[in-house]
Amino acid sequence: MVYRIYVEKKEGLAHEAQSLKNDLTSLLQIEGLTEVRVLNRYDVENIDEALFASSVKTVFSEPQLDTVYTELPRGADVVFAVEYLPGQFDQRADSAAQCIQLLTCRQRPEVKTARIYRLKGALNEDEKQKV
Repeated sequence: MVYRIYVEKKEGLAHEAQSLKNDLTSLLQIEGLTEVRVLNRYDVENIDEALFASSVKTVFSEPQLDTVYTELPRGADVVFAVEYLPGQFDQRADSAAQCIQLLTCRQRPEVKTARIYRLKGALNEDEKQKV
């Protein structure tokens, strides 16, 4: 079974998302953009449900800094994901898989990650293409 979660920095700690919003509004002149959210998506397989549940709070997120979702939050006007191609090295996925392997002393699970970008605001087609 493949388990999927989305992890996002809590409001006030999402410096990457705020910086990206500032870059998009100033460099690309996208004035209608009101909010940018950045989430990390984790897909994990070859692991049991109990181990996955404990790994969510110890490997994939820091509960005091992150919010974890089991489904992608709704309410964005534009959503897109960026993920590694097969054969490309994904440091985040490899580190997570190694951590789980060290915790369990079992076979390394398969972990894949993606970065989800959620944009909110009045964006026209030209602005969406710029992004």
